[in-house]
Amino acid sequence: MNDELSEGPVGGRDGLDDANPLPLRERKKRATRRRISDIATRLFGERGFDAVTVAEVARAADVSAMTVFNYFPRKEDLFLDRIPEAADLLATAVRERAPDETPLTALRRLTLRLLDERHPLSAVGESYVPFWRIVIGSPALRARAREGVEEVETALAAALADTGTPDPDLLAALVVAAYRTVFVGTARRLLAGDPEAEVAEDHRARLETAFTALERTGLGRRPVG
Repeated sequence: MNDELSEGPVGGRDGLDDANPLPLRERKKRATRRRISDIATRLFGERGFDAVTVAEVARAADVSAMTVFNYFPRKEDLFLDRIPEAADLLATAVRERAPDETPLTALRRLTLRLLDERHPLSAVGESYVPFWRIVIGSPALRARAREGVEEVETALAAALADTGTPDPDLLAALVVAAYRTVFVGTARRLLAGDPEAEVAEDHRARLETAFTALERTGLGRRPVG
């Protein structure tokens, strides 16, 4: 995967925790998955998503098409492979929050950390622009991204329900909609060529505004669990 695309906002690398190394079999599986994704992303960057077939990705990665589908249920997931990570990050932030934190406080803290780290899921980073251009240019990728938003929302709602949060489905929908709005606005500004530092500052301010508004709804009050 080339440097500009290797850390796309919803496509990219599977990280390993050095403090808790995975078994050899799992490490090999993750390495294979990453290699296939890297090669696919390079091909998509060179020729466009719709012009590259799964069979071509498989040949370039020296695996069978069946192997590709074993790791990525559909072609779009080769590129948008951070969707599961996004769902897991939000759900984990809620489930593993500090005892004195509400879910909204934990989610605010997570989103600000992603920004500070310039994590691909923060949208803040000039190097992500080529990634977005590929997504914008493909109706199939745009449709998959919309489905991904629903998957993230479902995972967050389940985590909120486990905490006893009132109306978890509504709160999850509001959180995901707010974050998506900030994310897309940031991406558009970077695509337009606005300075990253300026965009990052605005991104932070909009996140703070969004979470403050969510807390005022009362849905984010301290849960019973």
